[in-house]
Amino acid sequence: MERFASLLDALGRTSQRNAKLGLIGAYLAATPDPCRGWAMAALTGELRLAAVRPQLVRKLIEARMDPTLFRLSYDYVGDLAETVALLWPDSGPGAAAPSLSEAVARLQSLSRAEAPAVLAGMLGTLDVSGRFALVKLATGALRVGVSARLARVALAEAFGLDVGEVEEVWHGLSPPYLPLFRWAEGRGPRPDAAGQPVFRPFMLAHPLEDPGRIALADHLVEWKWDGIRVMAVVSGGERRLYSRDGNDISEAFPDLLPALAQDMVLDGELLVRAPGGGVGSFHQLQQRLNRRTVSQALLEAAPAFIRAYDLLFEGQTDLRALPLAERRHRLERMVAGLAPGRIDLSPRLEAADASRLDALRRAPPDPGIEGLMLKRLDSPYVAGRVTGLWWKWKKDPLTADCVLMYAQRGHGRRSSFYSDFTFGAWADGTLLPVGKAYFGFTDAELAWLDRWVRAHTIARFGPVREVEKRLVLEIAFDSVAPSGRHKSGLAMRFPRIARIRADKPAEEADTVAAIAALAQAGR
Repeated sequence: MERFASLLDALGRTSQRNAKLGLIGAYLAATPDPCRGWAMAALTGELRLAAVRPQLVRKLIEARMDPTLFRLSYDYVGDLAETVALLWPDSGPGAAAPSLSEAVARLQSLSRAEAPAVLAGMLGTLDVSGRFALVKLATGALRVGVSARLARVALAEAFGLDVGEVEEVWHGLSPPYLPLFRWAEGRGPRPDAAGQPVFRPFMLAHPLEDPGRIALADHLVEWKWDGIRVMAVVSGGERRLYSRDGNDISEAFPDLLPALAQDMVLDGELLVRAPGGGVGSFHQLQQRLNRRTVSQALLEAAPAFIRAYDLLFEGQTDLRALPLAERRHRLERMVAGLAPGRIDLSPRLEAADASRLDALRRAPPDPGIEGLMLKRLDSPYVAGRVTGLWWKWKKDPLTADCVLMYAQRGHGRRSSFYSDFTFGAWADGTLLPVGKAYFGFTDAELAWLDRWVRAHTIARFGPVREVEKRLVLEIAFDSVAPSGRHKSGLAMRFPRIARIRADKPAEEADTVAAIAALAQAGR
């Protein structure tokens, strides 16, 4: 457990991708089975422990100290696991600390009635970093800046494996992945994924900077939709939907799975239907993500469908080495035989020259379109980004001047800075929140913003500070969606801080109505 705790601590202190890869790889190479397998399950979100909830942890610590002191400490620290780890009373010499695999085994077998005593017993055997790791593990709050994809890349690099092969066998295995590590260390064969609906890594596009250098006649041009890129996999009657990072999201889309009526691997954009029959907003789609069960009302309000881009497998035939033109022909034929309301074809666009192409990009016919995709007709389907094959040309971002309202401390190396910023726009003389951003600024700008927040705080709510409504931030964003969670009635898509406008009076910031109109106009 101590080694896993050290890994979490190190991961939380760095934001560098290569550093995270190195830390995970070193841990996996040095840690025996099955602990490293359970660590991978925790990092990739595959470990589910139902008996421990955050409220239980709060009750345990409040029974051991003044509850008011705990709440004040929690307000200051802002993280439950860190607060409990620091305040839990040391038990002195006693039972040995559990290994990671022993901790997981105990937590998996718990009933909710048994959980308080067992969790308290384990916390009493651990030091501060171990307690932090245990609470994070038990409550499922393991957020250390590591995606499931990054963890699998780290495993592949640590053992000299092809990450594509790791991805292909991953979903046919279960924690603690003993066959995977036997293969990785040369002690066993590659796990057999035959007949399994396994994930294949996506082919990705590079940003297009000079469209004038593209020979349009050699490319397939299509819209870039604002949804979720998915891979629909059917094999042996099993149906799966995978997101771009390789996560299985099938549970959230039971209405879509029956439409996948034959063995195939299909690449497309996951979208939802709007009430009028068009494409719904990303906000509507987002309501269906990360759910284990979906209500009938939500299924009816936001029915899911896939706009098909590419065909990787037809039956058991691997098409990835074929040119895109041939794959597209087969895709058209396949989609024609599938449920039209659930699977449709990404339309092919025509553009005589770069100026016409730019006109399409700047004025798409649907607000759910982010820009254009250009794909060489002779391109094979290759995992990752390969220069010169696929390009994406997004619309110019929208911008609005907003007023900083609240700031929250960050995580990892940003834990000492106020780095998560909520901002608003005017409506009838009142500022209403329209979004939250935590990137787009340099380290120097972050330090400046942190100082400004501390000097202009007017109220505190745990890790959040309310500030004087004086600082204007220029916010870049891709689109706006209706939002019932914001008093403004709207929320920005992919907001980021483009500029700090310390020179601009707050009363001259934009209005909610202006932002909504700007998004509607698409400019």
